[in-house]
Amino acid sequence: MSKHSKAMPARGQRVADQIQRDLAELIAMEVKDPRVGMVTLTEVQLTPDYAHAKVFFTTLVDGEEAVKNTLLGLSKAAGFLRAQLGKRVTIHTLPELHFVYDNSTSRGSALSKLIDEANATRAKDADDASSS
Repeated sequence: MSKHSKAMPARGQRVADQIQRDLAELIAMEVKDPRVGMVTLTEVQLTPDYAHAKVFFTTLVDGEEAVKNTLLGLSKAAGFLRAQLGKRVTIHTLPELHFVYDNSTSRGSALSKLIDEANATRAKDADDASSS
């Protein structure tokens, strides 16, 4: 499950997790917009009054144009997704959905690549030093 802030009560976490599961299924099965491809929802953050939900997502393709198109497609489908979510989740206030691109996975991959390059350089320097 996703991590939430400590301030969010346990019920809020459960509701956010349920919204994340239901939205992931709805996006995969119901959204027909060609701009919305392979999307992974990484986290849902709810306001304490459940009026707004920030939905963090990643895409298979991390290109700037692809992310922009996906964000436009998801934003366009937000009303439809909210209506479908209302049929699945029974809470007193159904949140407005705000989609946000989560670049943490691409940042993590870039950092991992840098670490691998640094380790390879260090190993090469160590081999050079030992053969001298």
